[in-house]
Amino acid sequence: MKITSVESILINPKLAARNADQKVRFAAIDTQTIYRVKTDKGITGYCDSRGHSPLSQSAIASLVDRSPFDFIGADLPTGVMGALYDAMGKYLEVPAYKLMGQKLRDRVPVAAWTRPASPEDLAKEVQRAAAEGYLIFKMHTCEHHDVFLQNRAVEEVAPPGFKMHYDFNHNRPSAAVNRIMHTLEPSHVVGFIEDPIFWQDLEGWRLLRQKTSFPLLMHVPQLGGGPELLQGCADLYMVGETGIAKSLRLGFACALANVSTVIQLTGGTLSKALAMHLGAVLPNISHSINLDDQYDEDVTGGRIEVSEGSSPVPEKPGLGVEVNEEILARLAAAPATVIPRHLGILYLPGGRKFYTPSIPSVSRLTGFVEGNLPGIRSEVWNDDGSAQFSSTYEQVQRQGAFLE
Repeated sequence: MKITSVESILINPKLAARNADQKVRFAAIDTQTIYRVKTDKGITGYCDSRGHSPLSQSAIASLVDRSPFDFIGADLPTGVMGALYDAMGKYLEVPAYKLMGQKLRDRVPVAAWTRPASPEDLAKEVQRAAAEGYLIFKMHTCEHHDVFLQNRAVEEVAPPGFKMHYDFNHNRPSAAVNRIMHTLEPSHVVGFIEDPIFWQDLEGWRLLRQKTSFPLLMHVPQLGGGPELLQGCADLYMVGETGIAKSLRLGFACALANVSTVIQLTGGTLSKALAMHLGAVLPNISHSINLDDQYDEDVTGGRIEVSEGSSPVPEKPGLGVEVNEEILARLAAAPATVIPRHLGILYLPGGRKFYTPSIPSVSRLTGFVEGNLPGIRSEVWNDDGSAQFSSTYEQVQRQGAFLE
């Protein structure tokens, strides 16, 4: 079997209707790329990834007229590798995980996901996720919302056993995060803390791990994973978006070091299926994070089932889910999301507020590092046609952010 063509198809899937009035907040996830690999045996492999990431002609040329099996273990983009695994599995009539290792589990714990949210929006999202069968929920914290107010909102609505996976964005020195961690310690809903301090501060990670009961997750080990494992920096390491080959190597190394892995593949149902195959063979899996719960449509026409906190590993050949070419063509022709004219409003604890061109940067406006200005809140003010919006918008465009 030889590859005859490789395509990267840019699509604009419709975001979940519940977020229709929050296009600014979800702007970073409203595009995908579908990778389609055709072969001389009439077999087509597919996978997806978040964002518009077209392949270069040289990248395509390096694949065409080669066997997909030539690329097992290759460091190619994850979406491309997913399409190759889909084609190989279909050719052999086996699920993709059989080309990755020994199957260890039939289902993989999965996490719902959202963009940084106000306490009120986060509470709604947690209730939505719990109703859909999730037990873990990932969200990036941010400068413009108070993490303590966010967490309190979760505590008020989360069902027993529900856990938050907070991504702290690897943007703080230890002095700016220690008190946050200490204050959150008693919370029954905090399950995981991702990237609490700068990635390069390996000693800081090791010391923080000794101080806290929270499992610490390192997203992308900057030294490749080996030195971080040897230093004992984290309880979990993230795999998935760095590529399938690297994910398998790091996942098996983590198992030897008696720490766990978290899979993150952010796209639609195709990339979630790929994540489930990875999760089938890696020994110490905590959970998988995907974005399929953020879209109202998908090129497969559906989503993988979630129940009691986990999803099944597909057993059909390849990735185990099929692409609907009619839906794919429609989404490829769909227009990109139009971001409305808008402003950001940052409410300070003392009662004053900043108007900003978009979502505010608290550290730039106030000097306080993320999480170190309790009581802040923010909102996006979409153009409502009012004279007040127009005059404020014009002032911000003229002079930049201003304090009122």
